[in-house]
Amino acid sequence: MAEANKKLFTRDFEVHASIKMLYPYLQTASGLSEWFADDVTISPEKVFKFVWDHEEHKAVMAAHRINHFVKFEYLPESKVDEADPSYFELRLELNELTQTTFLKVTDYSDFDDLDELEDLWEGLIDNLRKVVGG
Repeated sequence: MAEANKKLFTRDFEVHASIKMLYPYLQTASGLSEWFADDVTISPEKVFKFVWDHEEHKAVMAAHRINHFVKFEYLPESKVDEADPSYFELRLELNELTQTTFLKVTDYSDFDDLDELEDLWEGLIDNLRKVVGG
């Protein structure tokens, strides 16, 4: 079996918006298409299609809890992916003391350059902040 070189990236981003306001942007195709991808659609079989730079990536919502988190698992594109699927998780957390909302991003993929990946997520979260005004 080929060795998977997937890496786990996690980072917390502060977002000035309520969890209830943010959650639809993480969980719906229309919400995600406003900040996360160029286009997001969902099939009748509940397969999400994310489009970046005219490239399609399909994923299923593997887990979610309303107003807490959503996890998308990419559909396997190879045998290695089948055994060890790529995914990303978006988790909303509230700091009780400061009443600050954080979006915790977990990205498990074969993206090589973690600095570049961090820049990518920084840009995406900036998009989200602009959309929600936070």
